[in-house]
Amino acid sequence: MAAICEDNRIDVPRVLSEKQLQDWLEDGYLVVPDLLSTDELDELKQETVAISRGKYPSENLQPLPEHITDTEAIANILAIQHPHLISPVIVKYVKHPKIAGALSQIVGAHLPWWDGSVKCMQTMLFVKPPEFQGQAWHQDELYIQTRDRSLTGVWIAIDDANVENGCLRVIPGSHQKGYLYPQRDPGSSDEFDNDKMSYGFDESPAIPVEVKAGSVVFFQGYLLHCSLKNRSDRYRRALVIHCMNGWSMLPWSNPDLPVPSTGDRRAIIPVAGIDPYAWKGIAEHHRTPFLRRCTANTNQLAPQNSIDESKMR
Repeated sequence: MAAICEDNRIDVPRVLSEKQLQDWLEDGYLVVPDLLSTDELDELKQETVAISRGKYPSENLQPLPEHITDTEAIANILAIQHPHLISPVIVKYVKHPKIAGALSQIVGAHLPWWDGSVKCMQTMLFVKPPEFQGQAWHQDELYIQTRDRSLTGVWIAIDDANVENGCLRVIPGSHQKGYLYPQRDPGSSDEFDNDKMSYGFDESPAIPVEVKAGSVVFFQGYLLHCSLKNRSDRYRRALVIHCMNGWSMLPWSNPDLPVPSTGDRRAIIPVAGIDPYAWKGIAEHHRTPFLRRCTANTNQLAPQNSIDESKMR
């Protein structure tokens, strides 16, 4: 087995400066503008529609009738969970060289002998149409336990994200203690969807993270973050990727078997560096993509940035 030491650092593009690395360690999040090109954003927009229309038939995503327009196909979708299971385009962006390069610098920046290896275990393609609620305060580490605090979210802005359309909000530095806050039901709220919300902390330091399309927001798994309702007449699309240290085990829950303390279920995508557990093999897809539907107004007018359907078919 390869040793972990500074001499074995993997050779990938170093896209972040020393100051950016220090900001990451202190704040728990980092914005990198213009990481994706206009052509790449167009490809992601087209793929969002294609997946929604059932281009890759699966249990939860069957082909839609021809009379359904592209705008109608995505108008009531909050998110497509795990699109990488069926879409080679999504896998392409999971392995995007600039994103992989940044991840190989930050995912284990707090670990002294980390070699830069990174793996992906989850993707989410957010559509967030107008009038749909945001997600209440939470920490991703509650759902994906990495053991070494290496969980990193990669939030790719497909559209401009601002306060009006429900951009990310973060509490800088809230990751530092490595504490996971308790959760409770959000109750009846027009601001948030039905997911549980974390509580027991001071929200006053929270700031909005407004970014232009093509920017990427990286955020640490313990960072408290949320998003508010989309109060604009435009979509707020984003591809979210969750990655971790390639050397860390991932004990995903399994509804059919007891959770093994040493298992990572091997449903991962190597992103950068080596896969120390390659001898286990990569598991067959144990999940299928599914849609998180909107609970907001479904009879609204088409958003201003509705789809150019002539380019999508």
